[in-house]
Amino acid sequence: MRTVLIAGLGNPGGKYASTRHNAGFMLVDHFFEKYRDNFAFSEWEFSKKLKAEISIGKHEDNKYILLKPRTFMNLSGESVSATKKYYKVKIEDIIVAHDDIDISLGKYKIAAGSSSAGHNGVQNIIEMLGTKDFTRVRIGIENRGEKKIETEKYVLGKFTTAEIKKISGVISEIQKELAGKFEIRV
Repeated sequence: MRTVLIAGLGNPGGKYASTRHNAGFMLVDHFFEKYRDNFAFSEWEFSKKLKAEISIGKHEDNKYILLKPRTFMNLSGESVSATKKYYKVKIEDIIVAHDDIDISLGKYKIAAGSSSAGHNGVQNIIEMLGTKDFTRVRIGIENRGEKKIETEKYVLGKFTTAEIKKISGVISEIQKELAGKFEIRV
């Protein structure tokens, strides 16, 4: 049995819901809703030991773990590392989804073995796992407005209605690509 861990990065709490920095949470929430019945995903539960909200499903001979760390973005590695160890997930079966201000809104990149590129949450995961050889899903949120907004303020700002529509479309594309890459058939 293969165990696949899909960790969506973001910040917990209502204050941060629908912010650009929570694009990773949005991806795992969408994955949960899309595959809920086919994978028999459990309801989201908070795990104190894993410092995260977690949902587990099975499909064919594989187990899928959806993870939303509750450590805040910059300490995401604590949760991802604890989950990897507890469920004995192989590094090549870890997918980390997060926002990326260097990629245009409506675009994404999927790659394995890349550096953090300055993303503090990803850097913490690399440090905690001791490797960068996991798959990263970089969801573009680039600020292309006429006035550049300070990065921290921008990523913690809420998506506009138009941005949500673009992100939803991108998330659907990402799910199709991940399904092919990880042989997810429904």
